[in-house]
Amino acid sequence: MKVRAIRGATQLLSDDKVELESAVCEMVSLIIEKNGLKIEDLISIFFTSTPDLVCDFPAAAARKLELGKIPLICSVEIAVPGSLPRAVRAMVHAYSPLDHTEISHIYLRGAESLRKDLAQ
Repeated sequence: MKVRAIRGATQLLSDDKVELESAVCEMVSLIIEKNGLKIEDLISIFFTSTPDLVCDFPAAAARKLELGKIPLICSVEIAVPGSLPRAVRAMVHAYSPLDHTEISHIYLRGAESLRKDLAQ
């Protein structure tokens, strides 16, 4: 089994804890589903959020998916002028038999514009 890094991103309409939880859980769930993963395949998840999101930690939202034993950490994304606002990004590290070219990176809710080359 190979170790793979899987990207994901989502955009919120507002800095709202309920919306953050919904968006993060949707993104992480789709990363797991679309890549044929199980919770035990996960190694860690690194989240970043833009500086305009302060309502909660993306990792706290992801814990709603029973990821309590998976190491999760958050950081603030660099505040580049003109960049996509209210965005949460994820880098999921997991064991997978998939090749790099077979990995499905998940971009949702307007975040598709971040990586048009990878967005589904």
